[in-house]
Amino acid sequence: MRGPWQPPGSCALLVLLLARPALRARATHPDCSVVRYFHQREAGCLEIIRSERQSPPGQQGCQTEWDGVSCWPAVPVGQSRAVTCPDILHIFKKSEALIHRNCTQGGWSMPSPPYHSACELETFSSTNDTEAKKGYFVTMKVLYTCGYSTSLAALVLAISIFSCFRKLHCTRNSIHIHFFTSFILRGAAVFIKDAVLFWDETIDHCTMSTVNCKAAIAFFQYSVLANFYWLLVEGMYLQTLLLLTFTSDKRYIWWYILIGWGVPMLTVCVWVVTRLQYDNHGCWDDYTSLYWWVIKAPILLAIFVNFLIFLNVTRMLAQKIRSPDISKNYKQQYMRLTKSTLLLIPLFGVHYVVFALFPEHIGVDARLYFELVLGSYQGFLVALLYCFLNGEVQAEIKRNWGKWQSSMESNVFNLATQDFTA
Repeated sequence: MRGPWQPPGSCALLVLLLARPALRARATHPDCSVVRYFHQREAGCLEIIRSERQSPPGQQGCQTEWDGVSCWPAVPVGQSRAVTCPDILHIFKKSEALIHRNCTQGGWSMPSPPYHSACELETFSSTNDTEAKKGYFVTMKVLYTCGYSTSLAALVLAISIFSCFRKLHCTRNSIHIHFFTSFILRGAAVFIKDAVLFWDETIDHCTMSTVNCKAAIAFFQYSVLANFYWLLVEGMYLQTLLLLTFTSDKRYIWWYILIGWGVPMLTVCVWVVTRLQYDNHGCWDDYTSLYWWVIKAPILLAIFVNFLIFLNVTRMLAQKIRSPDISKNYKQQYMRLTKSTLLLIPLFGVHYVVFALFPEHIGVDARLYFELVLGSYQGFLVALLYCFLNGEVQAEIKRNWGKWQSSMESNVFNLATQDFTA
């Protein structure tokens, strides 16, 4: 006679549940949100089991049990329980089917119908499609590695140009240098995060929870926040420039630095403390966590404020250009800075706002392409707009190049004269 059904461990039953050819392919890139979903359910069920064991014994029957997928509450002998399929929409299709288990003298019976029959799984790719998907991710990594490398080289060169030429030392270019630095930090953070999280393919990334990986994620979030807030500072500075007409703009620089570096630091510190206290699981890279809004909300706020600045600056610029009291030189400076900043604000913010309105598992491919591939070239674009295509920078480089050539020609002439007279 067959004995009562013994539940396997959480991981074992999850493997049984997903052990279908179509899903073996997906296991190549495990969905950490699914693993965490079952871990949270298991923790809740085990808490109930512990509390029952501490309570006085009641009537005979089947005790609360975690079978690796669902939590079965205690029932007397002869009664049954029914549960629904796990509520993970991008893994299981929405189903009204119920799984039943009876409480017998020998314990809980086997689930009827079995999970793999009752809970219809979403259609996943075949093995061939998975290999193509793996190749797609490898290609994407190559693209964003090239993008961040190009951006880092361009940004370092741009900072060197602004720092080397004394005539380019001003509040406007100081803000640009801080903005460039935030992009350098963001590129470096991506490389550090990849090195820490994916240095060993044999490690289960979903259950990885080390100080190094948490520090890498915290640094990455800081660099992203600093990036958006220095873009906000660029917009604020442009608006201040139009309002004050170049009067005493240096006194605001420390406020800009406080906003650009201080606000992200404060936000990340709050987020780190929150995760340590209430959700200290994994590597803190779970974007489905409720505490992710500690990072997400300030970014959306910065984008929203920048959008308002975008509208206000457009209005003020139209007034300034039409005003007969503004000199032609000032108008040219307005136009140079404005066309760069007004291009960057919608370029950086629109895709983030669009994706922020949808769950993290919606449009993953498009999200990855925008945030990783196109995002990796944003630093290069910033250096191009604010430095390499800047007429003032080009004029200063040409002037110094001309001085250097004249100096070289003079030295050659003097050397030749000395040789001739000797």
